[in-house]
Amino acid sequence: MLSKRYNRRDALKTMSAATAACFTVPGNVRADDSQKPNIVLIFVDDLGYGDLGCYGSKVIKTPRLDRMAAEGLQLNEFYSCACVCTPSRAGLLTGRYPVRSGLSSVLFPNSKVGIEDSEITIAQALQVCGYRTMCIGKWHLGHLPPHLPTRHGFDQYYGIPYSNDMEVKRRGDPPLPLMRDETIIEQPADQTTLTKRYTEEAIRFIEESKDGPFFLYLPHTFPHIPLFASKEFKGKSERGLYGDVVEEIDWSTGQILDALKRLGLDENTLVIFTSDNGPWLTEGENGGSAGLLRNGKGTVFEGGVREPCIMRWPGKISPGRVDNQPAITLDFFPTLARLAGTTVPHDRSMDGKDLRGLLFDTAASEPREFYFYRGQKLLAIRSGDWKLLKPFKGNVFGEILEYGTLLFNLKEDAGETTNLAGRHPDIVARLSSRMSNFENNLGPVPEEKN
Repeated sequence: MLSKRYNRRDALKTMSAATAACFTVPGNVRADDSQKPNIVLIFVDDLGYGDLGCYGSKVIKTPRLDRMAAEGLQLNEFYSCACVCTPSRAGLLTGRYPVRSGLSSVLFPNSKVGIEDSEITIAQALQVCGYRTMCIGKWHLGHLPPHLPTRHGFDQYYGIPYSNDMEVKRRGDPPLPLMRDETIIEQPADQTTLTKRYTEEAIRFIEESKDGPFFLYLPHTFPHIPLFASKEFKGKSERGLYGDVVEEIDWSTGQILDALKRLGLDENTLVIFTSDNGPWLTEGENGGSAGLLRNGKGTVFEGGVREPCIMRWPGKISPGRVDNQPAITLDFFPTLARLAGTTVPHDRSMDGKDLRGLLFDTAASEPREFYFYRGQKLLAIRSGDWKLLKPFKGNVFGEILEYGTLLFNLKEDAGETTNLAGRHPDIVARLSSRMSNFENNLGPVPEEKN
């Protein structure tokens, strides 16, 4: 059963005085919790930009996500803040580039580190506002007790603590654990039923939290490899096992939307669907598709960081909107905090921007820049329609990737096919300077955790 609903006083008791002091809950916040929106944030793993019907897939059937887009907002230029798992989650939950927290590389079962108490998650900010909170799925911000979801703003947790391929015997990994709160309840986890069980847990949480407000964070295990689908979906997709897995996630999303409608919560719930990074292309048929975008997971090309993003909130978000304004997962923290009636922490640098004007189509986004890292190396910047990539040579999932300075106009060339660096040395110089200034203004950067 759920723990009692957190109110501001209860939430502050679970935080240090220094952390609690970072929040400002305005005096005009409505006391009636029923007026605060419920929030469901679905965050899938390794989904490609071209893997949903509404984003162009012809072989993977995603009728519920397509319908969700038709009933809400589809963002065509939405980014994850990182091209691999751990940092993408760190940025989403903290609203800060992962390099600021040292969580800029992937953690493993032998890692002794994770998200620190000094970091503040959106779940903590929402707890202060009286939200019940639950994380269901892949956490991947540290598997030891101090780093688990229940220590970082979530009342409950159900899922696996890191990626589902991290049970390599020769490396000394244990069998993959399935956890409830801070206890292992199944090891190895039966991955064939994970998506189904996540869905059941999500609906249970929604039902028990129907008096609201609540925040459900659902970071799915899949379509990260190894791929597993339940018997109801295995062998059904034209796209093989990968398609089966995505189509089951589509079903899961539909089940959650149906539950919200059945419980009368539909019009007071913001549902967001997006992915942590692009497709794992070196996995061939077991990996996804970036559509017309270049490359995939592990790179800062568009295929590695541009993701599907759908937002639905009947009566608040106009249906059928398709928007090309750029945004990023870092924006979720300030947006959700403002919707809940609080502010972002005021004692630290926050990188996200409030997207309410974009959600409600009341204001265009101000010009801004996005920075893309691989580990602690800043490799790319997007500024307006321009994207600059620094020279790179490295191993990306077993394949050598090498290129020099690259400049693309994404408005004209989203596939990053034509390098314009030689034609526009002035733009290269300007964007290079912006990257240097950003790094210089970061201040002390924590040592990379691994």
